[in-house]
Amino acid sequence: MRPRIPSVPRMTSVARRGSVPRTGSMPPLALAVGALAVGVGGLYLAGLLLTGGEIDSGTTVGGVDIGGLSRAEAVRKLEKQLDRPRELAVRVGDRKGTVDPRRAGFTYDIERSVDQATRSGADPVSVIGGLFRSGGAIEPVVRVDEDRTRAALGTLARTLDQKVRDGAVGFKDGKVRQTAPRTGYALDVDTAVGVLRTSFLRGTDDAVTALPAREAEPEVTAAEVRRAVREFARPAMSAPVRLTAGDQRFTVSPAVLGEHLSMRPDDTGRLTPNLDGKGLYAAPTVTRSLADVTGRPENARLRLDGDKVVVAEDARPGRQVTAKALGEAVMPLLTKSGAARTGELATRTVRPEVTRDNAARLGLTKKMSSFTVNFEPTPYRTKNIGRAAELINGSVVMPGETWSFNRTVGERTEANGFVEGIMILDDRFTKASGGGVSAVATTVFNAMFFAGVKPVEYGAHSFYIERYPEGREATVAWGSLDLRFTNDSGKAIYIQAGSTDTSVTVSFLGTRKYDEVKSVKGPRTEVKQPERRVSKDKECVPQTPLEGFDVTVERVLVDDGREVRREPFRTHYAPRNEIVCE
Repeated sequence: MRPRIPSVPRMTSVARRGSVPRTGSMPPLALAVGALAVGVGGLYLAGLLLTGGEIDSGTTVGGVDIGGLSRAEAVRKLEKQLDRPRELAVRVGDRKGTVDPRRAGFTYDIERSVDQATRSGADPVSVIGGLFRSGGAIEPVVRVDEDRTRAALGTLARTLDQKVRDGAVGFKDGKVRQTAPRTGYALDVDTAVGVLRTSFLRGTDDAVTALPAREAEPEVTAAEVRRAVREFARPAMSAPVRLTAGDQRFTVSPAVLGEHLSMRPDDTGRLTPNLDGKGLYAAPTVTRSLADVTGRPENARLRLDGDKVVVAEDARPGRQVTAKALGEAVMPLLTKSGAARTGELATRTVRPEVTRDNAARLGLTKKMSSFTVNFEPTPYRTKNIGRAAELINGSVVMPGETWSFNRTVGERTEANGFVEGIMILDDRFTKASGGGVSAVATTVFNAMFFAGVKPVEYGAHSFYIERYPEGREATVAWGSLDLRFTNDSGKAIYIQAGSTDTSVTVSFLGTRKYDEVKSVKGPRTEVKQPERRVSKDKECVPQTPLEGFDVTVERVLVDDGREVRREPFRTHYAPRNEIVCE
């Protein structure tokens, strides 16, 4: 609506009472005043007609022209054109993204923005002044919800922040791999609030606002990467290295070298080479090559002549290469070329523990004990028992050392020379690799028992097996149950083990700590009868019934005809249920 034009009062002459009207021309001052009045009135009328509304012509708010409009008209126009939703393009470092202003808590206060542009009134001074001025550009008023702004910037930071990345040099498949360094950027949320407000006010749709961020420069620069590649990495992968050990020679390829080679930054950001000697030593190709160079020492072979120990075969020294020696031999060759990439690998001689000369000094003079277990011949028993006895035979246990069945024999796998057989699992016979090895464990246990040395770990079968002595037998299971003893005799012990198709014998050779070791078995107690069960399992193994019971065996240690002490070995056997396979 345009404002109503007020009426202009007419000017009339009124003669004062008692006065005499003058005739002729009006005085000059009166004429001037009259002319001024007419001129002001005309300007006022012209100002109302030309400027029209409450807002001066030429007034813009955020680029929107609202000159000559009433307040209400200006509000409607700005709501339509100024307050349109748009996304702000931003970047942090070299990563770009967008921000939704509304979700970030930015809105225009249209009412207050128009108030800044509206004239104070329709008085003659304001109206006439509007003829001689232009409203100009006015910055819109912005409302900012800082909580929402910070939340939006936090979400943006998770997308646009960039972690600093050091330059790096690596190796794969015999090739050099380079990683370029990268500057890190972390959005400065506190400062970014004001910058984003300015961007919102600017309102340029295609402008990208660089938000303030904290920079982190990489410690390893691109120049350092180039130097490391030129001076070390590329020469290291240029060709195999050749090693000589004694009369043996072998090579290590760049692919194998690269698997165990790295370049790491020091405190100054300089990349330095590092070779994992242990990893290289364990690499399959290197291990196979070293097998021709190295060899384990072999102790003297002992045998019994009656109860006396004699040397059947003298010892042989071994040759060893350490991981440290391997690394020291390889590292200097990596930056060389041609024939210079050949080096000498240091080896050292490893002397055996038992030789013809020291056997007697070690106390290996007599038979301490010997025990034999007989078994029904089956192919799997003969194979597995023979293999276990072979691995145990010749074991030397020095004073104070602890011997382990599982560590000595190893896991009972096909790769280790064992086959599938029958063993006890969960109180029943079942098929598993290494079945029958418990016969060897029982034989070792009894040899240990009668040698008088200290048991550390042992366990009986879950139910009783008739071919073993009650309460004086043992079983083993890889990863869960071991047979271990500590040599507390004061002298070395040599374990002799051997087997036939139907028996296994283990003897301990050394020096007796006691003149005699006896076994005293007590009566069966807590006797329980077995049950009968029918199994339809296709892997079912028939099982004959046998009662369960508890039994205690005492080891009696005698020295100089005097009983030193008794040691109880208590065993609980569960009933062996009858299993009928259908």
